[in-house]
Amino acid sequence: MSSREDLVFKIKLAEQAERFEDMVSYSNELIKMGGELSTDERNLVSVAFKNSIGTRRTAWRALVAIEQKDEEKGAKHKDVIGKYKKTVETELEKVAKDVISILDSHLIKNATQGEPKIFYLKMKGDYYRYFAESLSGDRQKEIGVKAAEAYAAATKEAEDESGKGLPKTNPIRLGLALNYSVFFYEILNEPDKAIKLAKTAFDGAIQDLDKLEDEVYKESASIMQLLRDNLTLWTSEKNDKEDKNVEDM
Repeated sequence: MSSREDLVFKIKLAEQAERFEDMVSYSNELIKMGGELSTDERNLVSVAFKNSIGTRRTAWRALVAIEQKDEEKGAKHKDVIGKYKKTVETELEKVAKDVISILDSHLIKNATQGEPKIFYLKMKGDYYRYFAESLSGDRQKEIGVKAAEAYAAATKEAEDESGKGLPKTNPIRLGLALNYSVFFYEILNEPDKAIKLAKTAFDGAIQDLDKLEDEVYKESASIMQLLRDNLTLWTSEKNDKEDKNVEDM
């Protein structure tokens, strides 16, 4: 059995080699060793899972675009494209469910209050959202409810004023607001709530941003720029039903 140090090195090595499935495999081994992950380990695991599902999300979006173009030209390859898209959807669903299962059975379960728990609850909301993106109708609503529950739980923890919550400038709290607002906009089709959430997070952090140390400042400022970009898009296009690309993390 690999030591914890060896597994962390293997995860980093797989990332550098862009062997993302290996990165996921090593991450699962690390998680199953038990105990709470360090911040470095947590970030590596998050990157591993994000890359794994990210390739499927990109592929699915590309196939949707190809399918739409094919329909415009007479739908000559509708069945072939549809079957291939279904294959990608099945893979995306599996990755999302695997990550959510690991979060529930290990990461959230073993996390202490505060930053680690908020990080994993946000992550759970994200993976339900990624799953919901490829769905429609009642099935999307069903998965959307689960995403909303996870995001709401993370937000409640982040805004806790008893000392367990996070400052408004904290990158994890800002990233949570960013992704939660994207969920409102893209999955629930509630632009007003998306705008309100993003604006509240941005306005709450802007006053204290300059008080942060350089490394944290850069990360928080980067997320706030994404919030600002989305706010600009959403407010200018609120009444436009045309699909828009929004930014999350």
